[in-house]
Amino acid sequence: MSLSLSFLGGAGTVTGSKFLLETGSRRVLVDCGLFQGLKELRLRNWAPFPVPPNSIDAVLLTHAHIDHSGYLPALVRDGFAGRIYCSHASMELCEILLRDSGFLQEKDADYANRHGFSKHHPALPLYTLKDAEAALPHFSPVPFHQPHQIDGGPTVQLRHAGHILGAATIECDWNGIKTVFSGDLGRFDDAMMLDPEPVPSADYLIVESTYGNRRHDRRNPQDALAEVINRTTARGGTVVIPAFAVGRVQSLLYHLERLRTAGRIGNVPIFLDSPMAINASEMLCTHLADHRLPAGACIKACDIAHYVREVDESKALTNNPVPKVVISASGMATGGRVLHHLKRYAPDRRNTILFAGFQAAGTRGAAMIAGVDSIKIHGEFVPVRAEVENLSMLSAHADADEILRWLGGFKAPPRMTFISHGEPEASEALRQRIEGELGWPCRIPGHLERAVLE
Repeated sequence: MSLSLSFLGGAGTVTGSKFLLETGSRRVLVDCGLFQGLKELRLRNWAPFPVPPNSIDAVLLTHAHIDHSGYLPALVRDGFAGRIYCSHASMELCEILLRDSGFLQEKDADYANRHGFSKHHPALPLYTLKDAEAALPHFSPVPFHQPHQIDGGPTVQLRHAGHILGAATIECDWNGIKTVFSGDLGRFDDAMMLDPEPVPSADYLIVESTYGNRRHDRRNPQDALAEVINRTTARGGTVVIPAFAVGRVQSLLYHLERLRTAGRIGNVPIFLDSPMAINASEMLCTHLADHRLPAGACIKACDIAHYVREVDESKALTNNPVPKVVISASGMATGGRVLHHLKRYAPDRRNTILFAGFQAAGTRGAAMIAGVDSIKIHGEFVPVRAEVENLSMLSAHADADEILRWLGGFKAPPRMTFISHGEPEASEALRQRIEGELGWPCRIPGHLERAVLE
């Protein structure tokens, strides 16, 4: 019986990852993420799912980031009744992230209705906190490195992908065909996260290409951080870091603790203003097998910042004139508490807005890095006069050289390599490198394209 693969998301974009494996009447979805960034992409979140959710037997999740997991509450609400398989850490992170996503969906809709800046009357959330909580009982953790048979479906095996806690590559053996999904690959030789583990073989490979056309800055991240912080605070400014609550925040805390201990950033106050990131950071000490840090280093990293949980304290922080470092979500400045900090700090030339990861097209982060004069927040335009920096070496994604290094772990070329999870220029550059340097057959699938795997 033939196997087919459909690209329901993550094709031509870095968001909305969804890959559907089908054979006979059986369907397994790999990742179930939200589209983010450009409006034309975000509108896909509101379209009917390409197949009836109740026809999907299981979901396999590479990791917890919202562009890979964030559509799950809507999928369950609309009829999916199967199990969601992922690593134990990913399951725990999804409990945090999906609840937060549902809460923010409701909060943003309410804010738009109260202030009248939505084109929809009334503005509605894509899904609610209640929807997110209803998805959580569907999760089933799978250990790394142990083949797991899904009833009526593939045998799956997880390997560490680096990137964030719990992130995995997924090997699916179904009908004698081995399909491997890279998910998001992490960095090699990262100070905190594990190296992406090699995969020995695959008949078909789906590989990400987020940084398929770029190499990360090779500077030491602590040197770069110290330079920005000291430069900004010396002129009386505040450093605002929009950071991904899971992954980048924890890495930043580690580097900041090392800098503080070495006396390289003085006693500048450091604040973490994201309840979700606070909860995710505390998981470092309970999942030691998922990263390099010993327990003591985890505790020190988590103790370096003042945690801001309450809304009133966050508002007070926004109005605090003291030079400081404020880390807040979201990482692409698409929502969350960081928007209030940007409204306050972006118009002042003394301050710095410091990005620490990939910025998808259509996001405020991408616009600010490109040098826009203003950004729209909550229906009004906010001037951007602050210094804007992007330290790519802090990214949790493998760059082009590191993706090629991971591909070098295969003992033989796959029959076909599908390049996904990248903007068009990045995917095309990676395709050319794979064909030219490895001699592998590869292609870039389009949105909703279906391939027969034989």
